[in-house]
Amino acid sequence: MKKIQLYISAVLLSTMVGCTGDFKEVVDFTDVQNPNLSETSVVGQPNSAVIWSAGIEREISRTFNEILILAELGSDNYVNTQTFFSQFLDGLDIRTTDPDIRDTQNEIARVAKMAEFGLETVGPNDPNYGPEQEAEFNYYLGMSRMLAAMYFSALPQETVGVPASSEENYNSAIASFQAAVAISAKPEYHLAIARCNYYLGNKSAAVSAANAALALSDDFTREAQYDQQEGPVNVMDNALYQRATFDDFQPLPSLDFLDPKYSFVSASRDASVHYLKAEEAYLILAEANLSDGNVAAAQANLNDLLDLVATREVRLIDDRAEQRSEVDPGGRPDNSGVVVNGRSGLVLDRQDDLVPVPSISGTSLTTDDIAAFSNNDESLSKLYRTRQEIFIAEGIRFVDMGVKLVINENEILQNENVNEGDFGTVAVIPSFIVSVIPDLDAFSYDAEAGIVDTVIDLNDILAANKTSEAVVPFY
Repeated sequence: MKKIQLYISAVLLSTMVGCTGDFKEVVDFTDVQNPNLSETSVVGQPNSAVIWSAGIEREISRTFNEILILAELGSDNYVNTQTFFSQFLDGLDIRTTDPDIRDTQNEIARVAKMAEFGLETVGPNDPNYGPEQEAEFNYYLGMSRMLAAMYFSALPQETVGVPASSEENYNSAIASFQAAVAISAKPEYHLAIARCNYYLGNKSAAVSAANAALALSDDFTREAQYDQQEGPVNVMDNALYQRATFDDFQPLPSLDFLDPKYSFVSASRDASVHYLKAEEAYLILAEANLSDGNVAAAQANLNDLLDLVATREVRLIDDRAEQRSEVDPGGRPDNSGVVVNGRSGLVLDRQDDLVPVPSISGTSLTTDDIAAFSNNDESLSKLYRTRQEIFIAEGIRFVDMGVKLVINENEILQNENVNEGDFGTVAVIPSFIVSVIPDLDAFSYDAEAGIVDTVIDLNDILAANKTSEAVVPFY
């Protein structure tokens, strides 16, 4: 190894000594020689906007790879039993030095920069540029701003710029989504507007956008797609299923019947993440109606939700290799006879045969549950339990908990507008979440009796704190 290093050093020294100019010609990589990598290979070419858009779609998939690992571990959905993935988020240990948070921030920024380049340069110079593609570029920019707002209390919108607050990023996202709608309306554009307004607490605007989305389609979904051969692969799929007996991410027992949402599809295609789907519109409408005391309307929304969920794909998968308790034999429930918090049917018999697992949306909510809804915290808790189930492995639960990540250390060191201790550099965790962090994934399991009790019910805690500005935005 030392000989190789010495040889490389000698070659570099010879190159430097042989330079007729200054050292710049050795290290200046701005003069691109490969015509396939130059800006002119994209800008001004026919259909370049479509090609650039495909690149942004790939970047969004990479962004969700970063977000979902952190968000699902930081929530009560999953516990991390290994150290292959994030080392800190399972205990909501949110650090500016965490490389996973750094990578998440960087991916969100890349989506924004690529969208802006599409709007300002690629699109206008493409002879085949059309309104649908322009709408998509606006949508991508909105996605970046929305993700920044959802997961960070503040993030700059420009390179080394002044950090924008979560509220500012949500409003920027809304402006971009509205620009997309004005050009070429799609249901997911309207739903994205509804989500932003939902988390801002703008009830009427959220309801209006949710209804607009459903008016265009009552079963739409927008997917982040993954490629098993060429990449990117679905990293959450790896954590939930592909690593098999490593048991990396294990769900809260009450969510066992929904795991793994992502599993092997084919040798060429990996499971998609359905990150904007019609189910969310129904849930927004139901929460708005419940907060207004209109229980009957909320019940109608939830019955529509169940009708939709009944049409979604349920995959039969072989999950026997995982064994649920490989790491801690007997430590986790693994048969359908187990009762969780007094409820049956939440745990699957994974050792018997193929098991049915919803790949887009699933829920334990029943028509009887809906019929029993009333204007109280118990019904609100059930609504949030339903949100938890519908959005499992999609990164939403973390946001519903009111938790925010921090600006990463690189930004703090390089951006004169950011200093350690500033707003955005300190984790935001509501006090009622801080007090239960050790219990988020905790449960007791009597294997002989087949009884599981979770230490806390976070949905009850969210409902009890509904007047907090951090959570349950319509109250």
